Amino acid sequence: MNERVGDWIQVYTGRAFWPLDPRPEEIYIEDIAHALSMKCRYGGHCLRFYSVAEHSVLVSRHVPAHAAFWGLMHDAAEAYLADIPRPVKRDLHGWRNIEARVMAAVVARFEMTPAEPASVKHVDLAITSDERDALMAAGGPEWGELPPPVGVSIRCLSPTDAKAAFLARFKELA
Repeated sequence: MNERVGDWIQVYTGRAFWPLDPRPEEIYIEDIAHALSMKCRYGGHCLRFYSVAEHSVLVSRHVPAHAAFWGLMHDAAEAYLADIPRPVKRDLHGWRNIEARVMAAVVARFEMTPAEPASVKHVDLAITSDERDALMAAGGPEWGELPPPVGVSIRCLSPTDAKAAFLARFKELA
């Protein structure tokens, strides 16, 4: 192998992946679907297990059709890194650059448009309102300004079902 930056992680399919030196040819949908199905949103601080994969499927179903693939893949970098809560992520120096490099490899691998459509970010935040209402303990602090909820049904799928839903949606859109 050529000299690589940083160290590697072993991904679901058994391959090595260098998070600090991501390459499009090392990105596989099976790894993304599996890892996101196993990651609980909100650092696990919700009333029930709710995966990043299920969240991604919901986003993809509520954006305009031209943005649906981006909606599904918007958190794909988290498959190779982590789902770090926003308040922490903002203060991790260098994290945005690492995440952006992994996401750039995902974008190249799946031939996505380089920029995330604005509708994806809007729906992502609006679904956060749904998630707050469905998954968080009542009476907590205010979350700041979020768009109104979309009205999605949060099912809290098992990792196996969330992975299947993610892969099925990928096949619909690819």
